[in-house]
Amino acid sequence: MPTLSAPVEPLDRTAARRSRRKDARPGELLAAALDLFVEKGYAATRVEEVAHRAGVSKGTLFLYFPSKEDLFKAVVRAHLSGHFVRWGEEIDTFQGSSPDMLRYALTSWWQHIGSTQASGIPKLMMSEAGNFPQLAAFYQQEVIEPGNALLARILERGMARGEFRHMDLKYGVYLMLAPLVFLVLWKHSFAPCCDRLAQIDPETYLSAQIDMLLHGLTQP
Repeated sequence: MPTLSAPVEPLDRTAARRSRRKDARPGELLAAALDLFVEKGYAATRVEEVAHRAGVSKGTLFLYFPSKEDLFKAVVRAHLSGHFVRWGEEIDTFQGSSPDMLRYALTSWWQHIGSTQASGIPKLMMSEAGNFPQLAAFYQQEVIEPGNALLARILERGMARGEFRHMDLKYGVYLMLAPLVFLVLWKHSFAPCCDRLAQIDPETYLSAQIDMLLHGLTQP
């Protein structure tokens, strides 16, 4: 008696499915790498682990990223520095006041970086930069300098329009950044093991930071 066989998928459909899977692999590898870098740190993360978590072979990973350093740089560009071009364009076209722009910038940072797994990368860099100076230089160029420049533009705009008092621009940027750095360090160190009463609510924290910044920056 003849048996029924499963329908054979057309070759063009099979090829299309494989192509879609191939196109998705870089993103899957970057997501797996981000998780492992944040969980274990740069030095302790092995490319074999990244490949395994992404469901591919180590050889497949190396087709897209020739080394662990290249993989880490791609993670930083995808999840951190990749936002800067869009944010710069938003600053160029922003129609509101400079205090509103500052408020938008900090809340947007939290939405796209601070609240995500990528917020663990600054902690990684602060703890391992001394052991990997080439990565520290890369991070300085790709993240720190462009990020500082965006914040400086907001302060410069406010001063030029008479909305912010005049200040040392370099240290004004540092004072804006310091509470954000504290927030992500807390999130990836003490927060997982602290008592509930000692936890920090990020939205309330950012609101308080913005309020204190604006009362310190704006003209009386």
